[in-house]
Amino acid sequence: MTTHTMAKSSWALAFAAAMASVLGAAPVAAQNFPITAGQRDTANQVAQKGVPLSDLAANAPDSYTVKSGDTLWAISKIFLKSPWRWPELWGMNLTQIKNPHLIYPGQVLILERSNGMATLRVAGDQAASADQPGNTVRVSPRTRYEALSDIGLPTLKASAIEPFLAEPVVVDETELNQAPRIVSTQEGRVLLTRGNRAYARGPVSAPLMDDQARQKQYRVFRNATPLKDPVTGEVLGFEAQYVGKATLIRGETTTQVEGKGKTESAIVPATIDIIAAKEEMRVGDRLLPEPPRQLQSYTPHAPSGTVNGRIVSVYGSAVVNAAQNQVVAINRGTRDGMEVGHVMAIVKDGERVIDKSDPARPLMKLPDERNGLLMVFRTFDRVSYALILEITDSVRVGDRLINPR
Repeated sequence: MTTHTMAKSSWALAFAAAMASVLGAAPVAAQNFPITAGQRDTANQVAQKGVPLSDLAANAPDSYTVKSGDTLWAISKIFLKSPWRWPELWGMNLTQIKNPHLIYPGQVLILERSNGMATLRVAGDQAASADQPGNTVRVSPRTRYEALSDIGLPTLKASAIEPFLAEPVVVDETELNQAPRIVSTQEGRVLLTRGNRAYARGPVSAPLMDDQARQKQYRVFRNATPLKDPVTGEVLGFEAQYVGKATLIRGETTTQVEGKGKTESAIVPATIDIIAAKEEMRVGDRLLPEPPRQLQSYTPHAPSGTVNGRIVSVYGSAVVNAAQNQVVAINRGTRDGMEVGHVMAIVKDGERVIDKSDPARPLMKLPDERNGLLMVFRTFDRVSYALILEITDSVRVGDRLINPR
């Protein structure tokens, strides 16, 4: 195997289509996603000779029937030691699987071992082909036809990432301080929730104006928390706490009011309606424009360069420990080469202990131990957010991140 550096996976399409549905965007046809030259080269190399038996998972089965609810990560993990090595899995059956997007419930994957190598095939006539007319597949025990673009497997469980796609945002302190803020409520309400009306203002240099043909939507954030590098103590950015969404109904203006025998100018704040609430909002919370929807490829792949990072914080929690399927912030961002889909190994630092069996009582440091994997799904300049995919023990703030192998 020559491709230990994986390119972005084409298998992400089914996941992207699912995310499009979640985010309200139109679904994308699976067969339209490109397969990169690097991905195909890797698959071709594997197709010529198969995968060494040493690269197979210890308990790789002779056959596996794809089920509804499976993910491509899980299927790769069934057959291979490293779940992100999807081009190798595809190459094991390049003849039948013309397009790695097209893996579907009901297909039976057969693992064949011969001369120290392994290959994979689809049983019977269930092979997936990007050129198959009508994008249909036959599923036993009786023949029926379904649109494949609707049932293709996602790379990962969408529910593990969905809640965090719109929530965490990293800004610098100046940006958040200059963002529009909620300044008042109706009837003196202290807390706001969905359906309430409130009033907001932008900075003097950039008042909150309704100058678009369509309504503007904003995310509402609480005051930001500094994200500090656990090694250097440097502030990498400020994590703004997402609390809800608002729609701008009317922009800021000014008016003349009578008071104490004279007329003076008064600010009329912008009017906003709260349309979604994760938590109750209040005066002082900040507004940031709703960004355009984006469909990302969340397919796991190994970083191309050497990674040496740290976990900065556990998102949405005051604790320092994280469990599987939780989201963490890490101290590496786009300027460090981080990409959506990068998989990294989590390393737990070895404890410092005293050798009590030695009369001299010397200090020992136990070896560092690999503790699991995480995957980056959102990047900022100096910080990224990652989903913990699997662990053997609890993950702590400060744990190291390295290349997955």
